Amino acid sequence: MSIPLIYSLHSGNLYGTERMALATIEALGSDFDPVILAPAGPVHGEAKRLGIRSHVLNSNKEFFTFARPCFAAFRRVVLFSTQVVHSVMAAMMNVVYRRRLAHLHMVHGGTNEALSYGRKRHLNHFPVLLVAVSSFVRERLLAHGVEPRSIRVIENFLTADRVATALRRGPFRRSGIREAIVVSRLDPIKRVDLLIHVLEQRPELRNMCVRLFGRGDDEAALKERARRSELNVVFEGFSTQVDKALAESDLLIHLCGEEPFGLAVLEAMAAHVPVLVPDSGGAGSLIAPGITGLRFRSGDAASLAATLQEAGTASPETLNSLTARAMQSLQTRFSQRERGAEYRRVIEELLG
Repeated sequence: MSIPLIYSLHSGNLYGTERMALATIEALGSDFDPVILAPAGPVHGEAKRLGIRSHVLNSNKEFFTFARPCFAAFRRVVLFSTQVVHSVMAAMMNVVYRRRLAHLHMVHGGTNEALSYGRKRHLNHFPVLLVAVSSFVRERLLAHGVEPRSIRVIENFLTADRVATALRRGPFRRSGIREAIVVSRLDPIKRVDLLIHVLEQRPELRNMCVRLFGRGDDEAALKERARRSELNVVFEGFSTQVDKALAESDLLIHLCGEEPFGLAVLEAMAAHVPVLVPDSGGAGSLIAPGITGLRFRSGDAASLAATLQEAGTASPETLNSLTARAMQSLQTRFSQRERGAEYRRVIEELLG
């Protein structure tokens, strides 16, 4: 009989956290009997498309109602959770049932430090392994008092199917970057304003067209600045055509130096599009500068401008080398095979 795997999510959306839940279940293959528990939302439709069971969760009481029979019926249980309250409830249930429990609390990080990291220290009192999706996330957990022994870093990845079916840019045939793309919420922490500032101050970069995909609190102000300065910037808002736009681009620009991870960077790698990231945060750790991508000093307009100018004159051989090595990294460090094997080792270790 397969071991039940419960993946409890705090959101029914289909952003990074939810997508990685589905990807992790895919990576574990047929080793377990998985189910997604989440509030109503598009994650359930995607789970159905992938052949993964899901259940709409409307309250913490419903989590208890669903999980308790699993603890009662099975000697071994695997639980992934993104909510502290669900992890505490599961730990308390196991005080009663005393099952072999592989209990992983997933930490994807976020902009609210208290919600994303601060509450996690309450899990120090329970037998729970906190999985940080990057070394940056681990550092933030430590800063908020989480015990080092309770943290394991397991990076995000793309599924083999996602890589195989990605729309891809053709090889570079001419020098330089002409079409850039930003895929980001337009909120202050994302630092899209830094790019607008650089384009305002450096007329020599205005030949490069920038397409911004995303919405947020800064959208109106950024649009007005771009309009007033007559910048070659297009605000695309929310779109279902991001994959197509990415494959039509010459460069993905990621600007947030406090990003917990940055799945868009991996998606650019799959699309054979070079990436430019800051030298801090989770996104900064995803590339080797000059080998699998480009980096600038986080928050530094002069450094961003200089790197964009460098990219603007880079040879096709240089740009193709970046994308080829990035793809190698995607197929090893960020692969479904490697990360799936790592999750299996962790689960086997926890189950004993």
